[in-house]
Amino acid sequence: MGDFSQNGIVSTLHDFKTKSTDEIEKELLEFSKERKMELILPCLYSELEGDALPKIVSEISKTKYLNHIIIGLDKANKDQAKDAWKFFKKLKTDFTILWNDGPKLKKLDEELKNKNLAPNQPGKGRNVWYCLGMSIARDTARSVALHDCDIKTYDRRMLAKLFYPVVNPVFNFEFCKGYYPRIANEKMNGRVARLLVTPLLIALEKTIGNSGYLQFMKSFKYPLSGEFSFRRNVLPELRISSDWGIEVGVLSEMQRNFSPNNICQVDLADTYDHKHQDLSLHDETKGLSKMSIDIIKTFIKKLATQGNSFSRETFRSLKATYYRSALDMIDIYRSDATMNGLKFDSHTEEEAVELFAINIMKAGDDFYVNPMDTPFIPTWSRVKSAIPDFLNKLKNAVSEDNKDNS
Repeated sequence: MGDFSQNGIVSTLHDFKTKSTDEIEKELLEFSKERKMELILPCLYSELEGDALPKIVSEISKTKYLNHIIIGLDKANKDQAKDAWKFFKKLKTDFTILWNDGPKLKKLDEELKNKNLAPNQPGKGRNVWYCLGMSIARDTARSVALHDCDIKTYDRRMLAKLFYPVVNPVFNFEFCKGYYPRIANEKMNGRVARLLVTPLLIALEKTIGNSGYLQFMKSFKYPLSGEFSFRRNVLPELRISSDWGIEVGVLSEMQRNFSPNNICQVDLADTYDHKHQDLSLHDETKGLSKMSIDIIKTFIKKLATQGNSFSRETFRSLKATYYRSALDMIDIYRSDATMNGLKFDSHTEEEAVELFAINIMKAGDDFYVNPMDTPFIPTWSRVKSAIPDFLNKLKNAVSEDNKDNS
């Protein structure tokens, strides 16, 4: 049963199941005559061989309102890139593939490195950043949506609902974030959101005091979702993280650049499941351990830019406050799981909390060791200012790759 709740900060658009997918898509098709829509799909080559992406492509192929699709392809050699072009031909919408490991795009990346403008590490953030650059270079879409390629429970209704708030001309939303319950296989998932982000925001509020930014972040039902959509004017000035902090970083940028009245979150699904990361208890460079450190650093750096001071004593207090809040959250989740007949493992939940608490101190140490670390990839406006013809070079290089492999 859908609820009517609003948090008073960002608008929450519910799905009461009173409008069919066909009805939503019919409206989007009408909107598309004046407001072209472009979808970005950042993916790894390995995802082409999984179970999720073939279904995603099949579902997208049923839609008629999309103008274009940009696919960011990572970790693919030449033969694998050719396989990818064949794979995505199943789409019935025009598409463009950015072969990020190809010689043409690597050459362009080197040009950016020479100007200290390139993303400083590989990963989803870098992939998304180049895809956004391609969307700006194409300059045809009025609205752009992005989602992950490992969603096992994907259906085309998710995509329609993700686009709708930023495409409907009556709405004033510049940005839309998806949310959903992370329930699959009779258990609660979403450990980083449940056991890190939620109690960390509570702990930050207790440690450094209330702030508009923390209230804004707390208003999102699932701040780590990889599904969001924008109107075109958002893209040139958007700063994003190159690491696992991308989702938090994008929300932080929206809070900085727009009024809450221009931001919404939308109910995308009743159930949602995707590829799960290992906790990685003994290797902080992998899995949820790496993700948690990146997310904590993103929060700290954002709050520091707002004038908040973080001493080593602050981090000790933050860790202790977080740990107590997280344990309290576990009790709540246990009750929720029991009420709904879900499996619940208190040991693994507390194990995750203990790791995240340790990683608060590791993130704090990194904050002190690397005070000049730049948290975001440069905006595309800055790139255009430094290298005026770079977007044309990107567009031409991608076009040549697509001609060579199509």
